[in-house]
Amino acid sequence: MCGICGLMNSNFEQAVEQPVIKKMCDVIYHRGPDDDGIYVQGNVGIGMRRLSIIDLVTGKQPISNEDKSVWIVFNGEIYNHKDIRTELQARGHIFKTNTDTETIVHSYEEYGRDCVQKLNGMFAFAIWDNRKKELFLARDRIGIKPLYYFFDNKKFVFGSELKSILQVKDIPKRIDLTALDNFLTFEYIPAPLSIFQDIKKLPPGHTLVLKNNNINIKQYWDLQVKTNGFDESLSRQNLMELLQDAVKIRLMSDVPLGAFLSGGVDSSTIVALMSRVMDQPVKTFSIGFEDQTYNELNYARMIAKKFNTEHHEFIIQPNAVELADNLLQFLDEPFGDFSIFPTYLVSKMAREYVTVVLSGDGGDELFAGYDTYIADQMANHFTKIPGWFRNGFVSRILEAIPPSPKKKGLINRAKRFVEGMRLPEDLHHTRWMIFLQQMERGLLFTDDMKSGMIEKDSYKFIRNYFNNVIPQSDDDINQQMYVDVKTYLVDNILVKVDRMSMATSLEARVPLLDHRFVEFAATVPGSAKLQGKKSKAILKQSMEELLPKEILYRGKEGFSIPIKNWIKEDLKPMMMDILSPDKIKREGFFNVDFVERLKNEHLNGAENHSHRLWALMIFGKWYDIYMS
Repeated sequence: MCGICGLMNSNFEQAVEQPVIKKMCDVIYHRGPDDDGIYVQGNVGIGMRRLSIIDLVTGKQPISNEDKSVWIVFNGEIYNHKDIRTELQARGHIFKTNTDTETIVHSYEEYGRDCVQKLNGMFAFAIWDNRKKELFLARDRIGIKPLYYFFDNKKFVFGSELKSILQVKDIPKRIDLTALDNFLTFEYIPAPLSIFQDIKKLPPGHTLVLKNNNINIKQYWDLQVKTNGFDESLSRQNLMELLQDAVKIRLMSDVPLGAFLSGGVDSSTIVALMSRVMDQPVKTFSIGFEDQTYNELNYARMIAKKFNTEHHEFIIQPNAVELADNLLQFLDEPFGDFSIFPTYLVSKMAREYVTVVLSGDGGDELFAGYDTYIADQMANHFTKIPGWFRNGFVSRILEAIPPSPKKKGLINRAKRFVEGMRLPEDLHHTRWMIFLQQMERGLLFTDDMKSGMIEKDSYKFIRNYFNNVIPQSDDDINQQMYVDVKTYLVDNILVKVDRMSMATSLEARVPLLDHRFVEFAATVPGSAKLQGKKSKAILKQSMEELLPKEILYRGKEGFSIPIKNWIKEDLKPMMMDILSPDKIKREGFFNVDFVERLKNEHLNGAENHSHRLWALMIFGKWYDIYMS
């Protein structure tokens, strides 16, 4: 695992200065504290920070081919690199290291830009081909590893993180108002946007070629949703075989490894399958809370005991002010998911014992695991209730009841359900993944901000993905799965896991997102995933011989923190400072009166505005760091 960066000047006579590449590398030291490497030739320079995982001795990057005409910097892991190496050696390629990085170089020589089709893994890489005078970038199919770029016809700059790009002179820092709107609405910024107008994310499953001062971006992979000829018994068998292999190949490591264990179905599945193939106890790591409504340690302990793992736990204390200041340095752009806190802390704890962990991320997206899928099913029935009763009586009653301080509960679920029902039906289950509705958006932004937004429809990117998948399949659940994989998974879940694990120099691997397994999940009909209120049905049924029923069939909790309570207590001074009327007015993005209303209603317990307030706080802190 590494961080990569690079610069190419359009003017061939304008040489890249090595100290610039060094500076770009230094700001992502956390991604690779073990080593760095730089290659500069004329108007091109590439660099990387290395976290040594495979081939600790000879794996230094950048790496070249035999005649040094092709150079690469690479972030990620290629799990089938040994098979590819054997194939390439048979074709005459000579290897000088045992790294998966060098496999990509020779694959590029042999297969050209189609080399990405050969790779099974998580990756973002850049190849400089001195013969063709072209720069070739690629990002893995699912988007597990990040890759940003900037191009203004004078220079092309890329990096694993925004902060690397910002080290280069004359990079404009103009806020993209559509990205800001998306962030406040969804708590993340969808690709290809970044918070800056002039910096983009290379989308997952895409390559980018820069040649003759022209950029060509091409999609090489997309998820195909096909559910014809489903055989449930055979599918369960295929599920187990594919997932076991996905786990097994991710145990490839020359350094200690372990697993995150929340006690949920996905992480428990990974630990169970690791235990079947490892010749020593799995090291497991769990996070707990003093607030017992958020605490799932009992379930994690149950799995740890069953599989005799070497188990480690940490109880979170609400020192969120210190954490927020620290974690924003690793995010680069606003990101509102509360679970960055436990993800960072469990990563920090794990790093004391291991360098690599396996994580259960992806199961909720592939197998309809979120409560929002159930809410969407319930919505079909709810709309049959007379409107006067549904929109009048029920809504007024729930609005009058204050939110509970507990994590979920009947009242909190009901209030959230009614809130989502106010959103357009064509958004399906993403209605309950939206935290700023159109009416609130109109009240929050100043008139200047609203007039400056090019895209007026906050939900357009969601609708575009639905438009892509609807012609493929009439299966509602799988249509929603496709949209989740393209949006929430890549730009929320995977961003969180990458940034927070890398903040501690820990590599996180995600077996459930092996592209073979993702493609398999797209062939399973929604009726086998969501059965009534039982989510992830086929995954749970497949794991019944390995996991206790108490784990498989308990209610879903989610990886969250009691931030709605923290905002009223420990985080209150921080909120009052960041969202002070003077500061809000000075920055000019938001209406002071509406922000004051959100603060007051939350503090007096009338409403739970934690998502809206936290997003505003994150943006305010980010603005102070990057824009002031």
